[in-house]
Amino acid sequence: MSQLFSPFQIGSLTLANRIVIAPMCQYSAENGNVSDWHTIHLGNLALSGAGLLIIEATAVEPAGRISPQDVGLWCDENEAALAGVLKSVRKWSDMPIGVQLAHAGRKASVDQPWKGGGQLGLDQGGWEVVGPSSAGFESYPRPPQELSTDDLARLVEAFAAAARRSVRLGFDMIELHGAHGYLLHQFLSPLSNRRTDAYGGSLENRMRFPLAVFEAVKAVVPAGYPVGMRVSGTDWVAGGWDIEQTIAFAGELKARGADFIHVSSGGNSTAQQIPLGPNYQVPFARAVKQATGLPTIAVGLITEADQAEAIIGTGDADLVGIARGILFDPRWPWHAAAQLGARVKAAPQFLRSQPRQYKELFS
Repeated sequence: MSQLFSPFQIGSLTLANRIVIAPMCQYSAENGNVSDWHTIHLGNLALSGAGLLIIEATAVEPAGRISPQDVGLWCDENEAALAGVLKSVRKWSDMPIGVQLAHAGRKASVDQPWKGGGQLGLDQGGWEVVGPSSAGFESYPRPPQELSTDDLARLVEAFAAAARRSVRLGFDMIELHGAHGYLLHQFLSPLSNRRTDAYGGSLENRMRFPLAVFEAVKAVVPAGYPVGMRVSGTDWVAGGWDIEQTIAFAGELKARGADFIHVSSGGNSTAQQIPLGPNYQVPFARAVKQATGLPTIAVGLITEADQAEAIIGTGDADLVGIARGILFDPRWPWHAAAQLGARVKAAPQFLRSQPRQYKELFS
């Protein structure tokens, strides 16, 4: 029996298989409101046969967007727009759907990637950015304003408010974005956190704000409701965030009731040196899982069915995250199930597409 296509439990949520569609920014919202593009995009992915779909980084305040076109969940209008898209998608799919709540911090106010992705000037629709300290992201000309302790308290509540909206919308789980050089990661890493108060310096201090955000979110969701965090296992820069600190942070999250951890890497410095290759981030997921026992999602150039099967079968991780690969092949789970002799759920409209040699593929 395929381990990749075995069920898995995260908190009170049961997944049909171990394939997670990882969050992927689409840069196609307006004032934080999802658009028709998201109905098409998410509807397509929700018919893929994966076990879980997590929608893209969703900002908890306008200044927390990566670009002006990022999705948000800070107001009633954002919530209503998401409700409409989710209603359409759920009419045709019962796949569990999660949301990734985020704040871009010093990496905010940039153009869409297909327009260069550079930091937008204040006269180009950009805004003043914030961060744990005035240390800016190297390739962006405008440095961040250091967040005050009052600002931090306000942002903790912004995450909690977005979590309340997420529960109200019927999202099945919440992932907090603590990776890829965005705000929570910025606090964790000594490369971006140069504070000298209780939120900077020691590892304990650098973890303080991300843990406060996690605690606030966990406090406003129902019992058993899955809440976890995506982290970067390393900055890939000497003297930066690393796997030992990640393991310590994961242990603190577990002590506070985290239901899972999603392990990626990088994104906090242009000096990063990443040795790209298949499974290049899986060792970080394995290390966190072995040290903490937390349910773990692995990502990183996982493109083949046998590759994903081996990650689950050897216990390197509990789930695999597929992102760009499923944009390229939106039926990746179908094809993986066919190759591994497993079954996958398909919409009845698609049942006649089942090839003869895979007559037991669809359920």
